[in-house]
Amino acid sequence: MMHAACKERKNILWAVLVSNLFIMKIKNIISWKKNLGSKRPYTIAFKTISDVDNVFVKVTLEDGSFGIGAGNPSEYVTGESIAMTHATLSQENLAFLIGRDLRDFYALLDEIMLKFPQAPAARAALDIALYDAFTKHLQIPLGRFLGIQIKSMPTSITIGIKNVEETLEEAQEYYDAGFRYLKVKTGNAVAEDIERMAKLREKFGNAIHIRVDANQGYDEAALIEFYALTKKFDIELIEQPLRAGMELQMKQLPDEIKAILAADESVLTPAQAFDLATPPGACGIFNIKLMKSGGIYPAHQIATIARYAGIDLMWGCNDESIVSIAAALHVAFSFPNTKYIDLDGSLDLMVDVGKGGFQLSDGIMSITDQPGLGVQLVDEPDEALA
Repeated sequence: MMHAACKERKNILWAVLVSNLFIMKIKNIISWKKNLGSKRPYTIAFKTISDVDNVFVKVTLEDGSFGIGAGNPSEYVTGESIAMTHATLSQENLAFLIGRDLRDFYALLDEIMLKFPQAPAARAALDIALYDAFTKHLQIPLGRFLGIQIKSMPTSITIGIKNVEETLEEAQEYYDAGFRYLKVKTGNAVAEDIERMAKLREKFGNAIHIRVDANQGYDEAALIEFYALTKKFDIELIEQPLRAGMELQMKQLPDEIKAILAADESVLTPAQAFDLATPPGACGIFNIKLMKSGGIYPAHQIATIARYAGIDLMWGCNDESIVSIAAALHVAFSFPNTKYIDLDGSLDLMVDVGKGGFQLSDGIMSITDQPGLGVQLVDEPDEALA
């Protein structure tokens, strides 16, 4: 009798364990906004950035496991403000997800894309949290779930628009810290931009790689002038020199310029990626940012279009928590056509809500073997957004 009772209890326990393994229903979702501060304000072609707000999402499953996501919109690029991101992620707006089974993973991601079409950073935060929760439940790193192709890669680190002397000082600081890939913001004055390239190459020789981000600051004439006078300095790529909306003009540029052009503000959606890739192509590189595409799911679609069109990938960011930086790194490393990463967005933050997520040594980034994003939440909200 005792043996039979013990066996029955074991069977019941096993049934509960197996049942719990496969139950992935969403119990609750909270979101909150936090100012992460900035150690180093910087200027780009259309604004100066001195403060950093991110919106965070925590998706908890019925078994107690959870996923974390983060969003930081670029209002100038997508029209979404941080206030819009915050409001979109209210508990009322996310009520449709409560009680849903996360095993319907891609159906949920499709719903999110349809429900919040004008809020890509909000979608990204929610998308990242769901990916994190799903892969934590599976007890595998997100990169493994996506099909990791790359183990590590050097990231560039960004120098804002500064005069020549300040540019060289900051470049030296980054060089001393082990970074060898610099992304230099340009777009205000082409003559000074050219001088900055010349002085960087003069000071560092071939010990550094130089990337340029004009943030839509050039017209066609300025771009051609910049390219002609900096070609000898071996500029690795030129990111979004022309305004978004000038994709036809991009397609008409000389092939040698297009080969090193990286579309950024021009490639927000898979549909735009398809148009840019349609012959004659507009660029040789797509810069994908989760905050403008709307998360990992649509970013993966953009990257797949690029892969089969023979377009290289660069993965960029806004000023973001390690939560979304880690997410971008995982998906970046799942594509063999990823040739560049520019994922320095968390490095100058004063505080963050998590730790971990990736490893950084001498400017080289790699993901960890921890489940999900590999981020440990260390600062939960005092008050959830109601």
